[in-house]
Amino acid sequence: MERADGDTIRMKVQEGYGRIARKGGSCCGPAKSCCGTNNADALAIHVGYDEADLSVLPEGANMGLSCGNPTAMASLKAGEVVLDLGSGGGFDVFIAGRKVGASGRVIGVDMTPDMITKARKNIAAYRDKTGLDNVEFRLGEIEYLPVANDSVDVIISNCVINLSPNKPQVWREMVRVLKRGGRVAVSDLALVQPLPDAVLEMVEALVGCVAGAVLVEDTKRMAEAAGLTDIRLRSRPDYVDAMVSVNDPLYRKMFAALPAGKRPSDYVVSLEVEAAKPSGVAANE
Repeated sequence: MERADGDTIRMKVQEGYGRIARKGGSCCGPAKSCCGTNNADALAIHVGYDEADLSVLPEGANMGLSCGNPTAMASLKAGEVVLDLGSGGGFDVFIAGRKVGASGRVIGVDMTPDMITKARKNIAAYRDKTGLDNVEFRLGEIEYLPVANDSVDVIISNCVINLSPNKPQVWREMVRVLKRGGRVAVSDLALVQPLPDAVLEMVEALVGCVAGAVLVEDTKRMAEAAGLTDIRLRSRPDYVDAMVSVNDPLYRKMFAALPAGKRPSDYVVSLEVEAAKPSGVAANE
């Protein structure tokens, strides 16, 4: 039953995000994305991206699916190998590519074929704008990454892990593929208290990154159990409040389903997670 439920969740997520990739529309209304706003650039700036990064992106790479800026959190350096979990149309991959430069490499992994197709089509425009040939996109599940052991310096992810039906496995995979001393910089949605049943029953909430979120303390526990250390968490309720303020359809429906006097940010926050793989631990140990 657990495996069947996981497959059902993956199918719903894949269908919803595949529709976004193909049509640029929403699985929950007229907004540009399930988790975003009608103005994807405005959302990106709100969560910490700067206009210089956005100005060189290929057209359509920013689909308004962010809930933070992991590329800034990671303090990327020239020559590093970066892995983006749930890379979508390539938004963070292309930004990270400029930061690691010609001597670095950025790999995006996504389970949605339409997203991989969209991202790969964007590579040519990225090369033209930057002169760099240092990014690639691989089709795969973040629970079973198509990436070698001990091969990545930095893992980033932006509002994706909450969608996984097997989050502990995702955190274990991070440790497997990270080099010794490698680091994690993740932005995700997390709960500060359990969601009401009425919200959990909304299919849009699942595809829109809300119903799959877990409690903040559970995120820390899973990262620790996987073997990560130096774990630092920072909650950002302002992201969710911003979604309400721009009248995103998902958050309007969520707001209507909450108890009287409660706001979505009373339950859901954007969570910044930084962590590291101990320098003495290899994937096969």
